[in-house]
Amino acid sequence: MKVLTFGEMMLRLKPTGFERVLQTNNFEASYGGAEANAAVSLALLGHDSAYLSKLPENALGEAAIGTLRKFGVDTGRVLRGGPRLGMYVFEKGNGARGTGVVYDRAGSSIATAEAAEFDWKAILDEVGIFYFSGVTPAISDEIEAALKEALVYCQANKITVVCDLNYRGKMWSPEKAQKVMHELMPFVDVCIANDEDFEACLGIKAFDGDLSNGIDQIEDFRDGMKEITTRYPNCKVVASVLRNINAVEQSDWMAILYKDGKFYDTPVHDINVMEGVAAGDAFGAGLLHGMLENLEPQESIDFAIAASVLKLSVSGDLNLVSEAEIRNAMQKGSNARLSR
Repeated sequence: MKVLTFGEMMLRLKPTGFERVLQTNNFEASYGGAEANAAVSLALLGHDSAYLSKLPENALGEAAIGTLRKFGVDTGRVLRGGPRLGMYVFEKGNGARGTGVVYDRAGSSIATAEAAEFDWKAILDEVGIFYFSGVTPAISDEIEAALKEALVYCQANKITVVCDLNYRGKMWSPEKAQKVMHELMPFVDVCIANDEDFEACLGIKAFDGDLSNGIDQIEDFRDGMKEITTRYPNCKVVASVLRNINAVEQSDWMAILYKDGKFYDTPVHDINVMEGVAAGDAFGAGLLHGMLENLEPQESIDFAIAASVLKLSVSGDLNLVSEAEIRNAMQKGSNARLSR
């Protein structure tokens, strides 16, 4: 079954080592973006993975597409043109100094695209699952309108819709996010909601904002997950990642799946974090893998959280790990062994 992910791909710049943007003279360059990251993960897991965006017809656009093709993602639906590739700067934190992101994505090719450019009947031909995150409708009003058209088409043609709410406060306000997501959620079959996503995107109180004790709020998360399915009865599955972030370099992670009125919890993973970015995208791809492979709910959520925590050990946006490595990480404590 073909999975299509829809979003913005960007150039990512990162100061070398632990340097700050204000002091560095060198940036490491790579490419990524929430839905592109998920597409790469799915391709590496052996699935028929396709990506949709709009990228400029210049060397940066070619490099971005080349990154996807390198890992087996179908880029045949990507639109070309527009003024520029969006960019973000990732500043790695350390100790008491948190990790930070600076966006430079205004006026990008996809941000200036018009809804009429997307021929959804052609784009969604042979697609069985359509995946997007809350980042996508936040790009522009035109992309929001295009996404709404896609979801209407998916529902009419029995294409499963998966949404990672993925709230980004630097892109839109909770008021705007709630207004938009209230219109989109009736088309969503599977929802991923983490931490602040519940309240910022849906107005559902499930997390108090303290990431040092997210796991301790597990009952509030469960209530929030049930509330999503009550408000949006079309949404049959909800998944959440819970975290206790003790320091930039050390966190405890677990996840919950809510399906058919039953909760499935994973073990808690004690993680040494090398780079805290895109773990949510890896989680979403892991959950999709479980759907595509018809895994039992418990195995599916265990796989998803293992994929997510492995991403914390990989630099860059892309979760460059294999299914065997993910399954190894599912066995608590086994992922530190020397493989030879």
